[in-house]
Amino acid sequence: MGIHTSADYVSEKPSVLVVDDETGPRDALKVILRPFFTIHSADNAKSALQVLKERHIDLITLDQKLPDRQGIDLLQDIKQDYADIEVIIITGYGSLKSAMEGIRHGAAGYLLKPFNVTELITLINQTLEKKQRLDYLRSFLKTSTALWGTEHEAAQAWKDVRSNYFAIGKSAPDAVMGAGDVTALIPLLSDLLEAKDRQLLNHCSRVSFYASLLANQLNLPLPEQKALALGAFLHDIGKISLFSYKYSADEDDCIGNSARGKEHSEAGARMLLPLGFQAEVGQIVAYHHERFDGVGNPHGLQGAGIPLLARIVAIAQAFDNLTVDMPGHLPLSIDDAIRQITLQADTHFDPKLTELFARVVRECKSSLPALAIAKTSPDN
Repeated sequence: MGIHTSADYVSEKPSVLVVDDETGPRDALKVILRPFFTIHSADNAKSALQVLKERHIDLITLDQKLPDRQGIDLLQDIKQDYADIEVIIITGYGSLKSAMEGIRHGAAGYLLKPFNVTELITLINQTLEKKQRLDYLRSFLKTSTALWGTEHEAAQAWKDVRSNYFAIGKSAPDAVMGAGDVTALIPLLSDLLEAKDRQLLNHCSRVSFYASLLANQLNLPLPEQKALALGAFLHDIGKISLFSYKYSADEDDCIGNSARGKEHSEAGARMLLPLGFQAEVGQIVAYHHERFDGVGNPHGLQGAGIPLLARIVAIAQAFDNLTVDMPGHLPLSIDDAIRQITLQADTHFDPKLTELFARVVRECKSSLPALAIAKTSPDN
């Protein structure tokens, strides 16, 4: 099986599944979309899942309220079993809260009825363009190990990936390659995380947010703040090298404290070398699993010998793993998570940073869950 280029992902007519229990809106969508796409439809969740078993579907427009299930519940099943299908929620029962909930569970976009036709077509085309990029990256990750190979192999692989990735749709590779601004690569890096596992991307986004909360209290110089936000976002980039990896909050710490933790952190740091990020970014990726007391894997660094930014990310990562709300994991309350992390100060975590993080989180506790759900941008 060869590595696909962007040209392989341009299909003549993408397939769209319209899921809506109301005949009028469902038929209207079919009429609007039929000239551009191959259309299938379903009026309930059970029928929608049956279509997915029988047909190739690229994108789903999903009503929020169905007779047999809530749209959000169906969305979670779809993203669990058909990760490469994109979903746009279209509903008359929408609110900002339900929109954020849909995005958190993997929806690509959100429109309210009555929808603007031009806006709908634009959103679908943008979403399908993103799907082409993700499909390319998924194929690349399945067929090549070069990104985490030798320095020469990684450099060549990044050159190939950037060229093919930015050739899809309206992206401009020349601007990215010539600008000298490595933050222009964040869309590619973000999509790499999502191509591996959507939940991994969400975890990395939240860890970057939590780490930045602590950085704001430390009055770090601006370059260090940027390195922290980016390094925290990329702290688990090495996990794209792990075969069949799926993010699990319970398993994440186990991996970190094992040989696999050393393997993925070293792979991640090696992977980023050819991209020219600040040294501090690579240090975060390499050392965010170090224990403050120096015991065990990965590298046995201790105390102040662990880079400051890596010590910050270690706390942020642990907090997210304890509090994340996802299927199969029972999250702790914010207070209980802080208590558990505080109990590990002096062993796993820097005690001064732990104390400061506990204070910061308690001060903004009321707004924290809503903020954490939002996909944060590591370069802001």
